[in-house]
Amino acid sequence: MDISTKFSPAEIESKWYKHWEDAGYFHSEPDEREAFSIVIPPPNVTGVLHMGHMLNNTIQDILIRKARLDGKNACWVPGTDHASIATEAKVVGLLREQGIKKSDLSRDEFLEKAFEWKDKYGGIILKQLRRLGASCDWDRTAFTMDESRSKAVLQAFVDLYNDGKLYRGLRMVNWDPEAKTVLSNEEVIYKEEHGRLYRVRYQIKDSDEYVTIATTRPETIMGDTAIAVHPEDPRYARLKGKCAIVPMVGREIPIIFDDYVDIEFGTGALKVTPAHDVNDHEIGKRHDLKSVDIFQ
Repeated sequence: MDISTKFSPAEIESKWYKHWEDAGYFHSEPDEREAFSIVIPPPNVTGVLHMGHMLNNTIQDILIRKARLDGKNACWVPGTDHASIATEAKVVGLLREQGIKKSDLSRDEFLEKAFEWKDKYGGIILKQLRRLGASCDWDRTAFTMDESRSKAVLQAFVDLYNDGKLYRGLRMVNWDPEAKTVLSNEEVIYKEEHGRLYRVRYQIKDSDEYVTIATTRPETIMGDTAIAVHPEDPRYARLKGKCAIVPMVGREIPIIFDDYVDIEFGTGALKVTPAHDVNDHEIGKRHDLKSVDIFQ
């Protein structure tokens, strides 16, 4: 028998992987052995695997192989995730290339297009995992929008709510005007811009005295519920316990003292708008301030 002098990964690896899979070596059923399970943090069906996935799955591969060597009943569960917002952007982009607007489709028609995308790229991802040599129990392949998984997610949210661990409250959100939905902080791309400081005078209640603030967002004045200064700033020590009047609306707001304020920035006096700035929101919680939403 002739033996090649060169190792051919494409030929050898695919041959043996198919044999292992066909023989059911990766499948697991409960028995008397100690159980050891890993559920793949499901990759999003927004494209193909990248180096981060390679690292992640290599670590899982090491752990699952070690468990098998230790005689445990090891089960590595594969799956993919929908990543709805990101996937929707991909699907909408594909439809645009085909001359189709999302608004021209019904909900069911759009979902059909989305699942076509999932079947294509989700399938590619699962094939890539096989090429990596991942010894997953492919009979247990899951997708986060499968009916059983969706029901489990809903049940989990209901349980969290009933346990008092999930609640509704005022929060700052990242609104995407294009997708018309809220994005998580991790999905926001920040960039620096040159801004302009505007100085605005707030009259101290029952006096002819004013305190001047410097802000890059004078448009949120209507939502101001306090003026904050640093507790160690001697310029404003005399204002302790006093109130100021919000320009234009005439609302009375307290002057508060908080370590968050930067003495060196602007005038050292900060207008606090809890409904329209994340940091202001935290200050508002510390001082029990109202949140006035100027967009309502």
